[in-house]
Amino acid sequence: MDKLKLHSPDLTAQNIDKLAELFPNCVTETRNEKGELKQAIDFDQLRQELSASIVEGPQERYQLNWPGKREALLTANAPIAKTLRPCREESVDFDTTRNLFIEGDNLDALKLLQETYLNKVKMIYIDPPYNTGSDFIYEDDFSENTNEFLRRSNQKDDEGNRLVANTETNGRFHSEWLSMIYPRLKLARNLLTDDGSIWISIDDGEYANLKQLCNQVFGEENFVGSFIWEKRKTRENRRVFSFNHDYILCYTREQVMFQASRNLLPLTDKARRRYSNSDGDPRGDWQSVALTAQAGHGTPAQFYTITTPSGRKVDPASGNCWRVTEKKLKELIADNRIWFGSEGKNVPRRKVFINEGDSGLTPHTLWRADEVGTTDSAKRKLNELFSSVTVFDTPKPVGLLERIAQISMDRGDLAFDFFAGSAPLAEAIFQLNAKDNGFRRVLLAQIDEPCIEGSEAIRAGYTTIAEISKERIRRTGKKIIEGECHDGWNKDIGFRVLKIDTSNMNNVYYTPDAINQDDLFHQADNIRPDRTPEDLLFQVMLDWGVDLTLPIARESIAGKSVFHVDENALAACFDEGIDEAFVKELATRQPLRAVFRDSGFANDSVKINVEQIFKHLSPRTDIKVI
Repeated sequence: MDKLKLHSPDLTAQNIDKLAELFPNCVTETRNEKGELKQAIDFDQLRQELSASIVEGPQERYQLNWPGKREALLTANAPIAKTLRPCREESVDFDTTRNLFIEGDNLDALKLLQETYLNKVKMIYIDPPYNTGSDFIYEDDFSENTNEFLRRSNQKDDEGNRLVANTETNGRFHSEWLSMIYPRLKLARNLLTDDGSIWISIDDGEYANLKQLCNQVFGEENFVGSFIWEKRKTRENRRVFSFNHDYILCYTREQVMFQASRNLLPLTDKARRRYSNSDGDPRGDWQSVALTAQAGHGTPAQFYTITTPSGRKVDPASGNCWRVTEKKLKELIADNRIWFGSEGKNVPRRKVFINEGDSGLTPHTLWRADEVGTTDSAKRKLNELFSSVTVFDTPKPVGLLERIAQISMDRGDLAFDFFAGSAPLAEAIFQLNAKDNGFRRVLLAQIDEPCIEGSEAIRAGYTTIAEISKERIRRTGKKIIEGECHDGWNKDIGFRVLKIDTSNMNNVYYTPDAINQDDLFHQADNIRPDRTPEDLLFQVMLDWGVDLTLPIARESIAGKSVFHVDENALAACFDEGIDEAFVKELATRQPLRAVFRDSGFANDSVKINVEQIFKHLSPRTDIKVI
């Protein structure tokens, strides 16, 4: 039986595998500092393969660069030996909810989620620190290689610090911010579905750098738009100019697929008044839209003359073409979807019905405060939720997050915010689901950043931003449930709390060669003594890429405690003294995966026979040990 690796993916090794697929002749072998053979890339051969486009030496090139960029890339790729530990007492509806809250550094969270949520997140929204000169940024550790990452279970310094103030006096003001955001964006891209999108709130301070960085990470061709949000309606008289807006940059994983899946916004009352039924169409109210398009986007089949019912000949205006071919036009006319005016002589326009999927508003890039809210309105509503206590100074309005979700998500999609802050995304998702009977899910990550000393939040009993995030979700969910909800809604306003911690495994699990003979007696158990079976279960789920929000049941089989994840997706038993009778009983359940403690078998004979028992009773079961 193979052992689970129980650390986040080694992305450097994965990149070598990808290059090996593209250029197998560039794969070679070399020896490391210990003299052991390892796979490597022959860069001289790779240069030969890419000789038409390779950039070498000091040759000038177009790129965004800064001190620390290479180190930031290394830290994005390096694995970590950490895990997510369940915290039932801080969760809501732990056993049934499909929402997730991860407490801890979001770089660690992104690494740990690489396999479980690869290509599964439809929309990411983040509101990172704006780099104002006083915001806290994440002080990532770039000094360790892969092996050192595996030896050391935590990335904090001796005092446990991960947050530092990025002050104006720091000579690497922009560089540190870019080094912080770069690895997080690279890892976030892996989680997006092919038609998924990421939305990033930012101000003028780092807008230009962020856009160039996103062009590198996501590709310039996948830039969707730069949205301007009116964040305040009041005027600031103490500055040269009153800055009343922020930006929201939007990129997608694959532009063409995003365009096909992007949703229109719901019609406003004003827009609905544009619909009528002047010809008594049985399909209901409609409005007419132009049938012409710019000629540069047309094909030869879209240039022709149309004869109206009155006999008038109509050609597209200069510089334009028809939006449809002549064949398609005849089909639309036959279906009474072309409007020539009440007298049948006008330039043809296409009928769009209000009750059909193509009705709705095309999102524009200017988002007014009256439409989506402001920072001030968001702060007032948050204060009301927390009984007039200011727990967060600059929250984003829920209306802003609702609009992003309406555009980019369908009713069953997953949203992710790894700078959760006051957790407005959770409220936005809950509200949308309550309105349209959706089953959207939300995944949040927030570091346990301390609240400012002397703040109202501290006086109210909240010591960290993560505590505020969780309490906001609890209060929001309760308020929404008490209001008007769709009759069929599943009312999932819960969240499963998982906290980032050191691995459940002792160091001997990762570096057995580093253990001296004198230490062998103390390393008999490779699992840390303070960890529970449920802790082990979640690390196994992470390593195997099993959805962390699937329902979990616990059962006793032959006196042993067994976890069943999503019925038969995974069966896990971490008890000692496992015998063949128990293994046979578990195998009859035919789980897709089964995992045991390596030291949990009653004797070597049982351990040897496990695979044969499953091969006979449940041949499709994948078996591992920890």
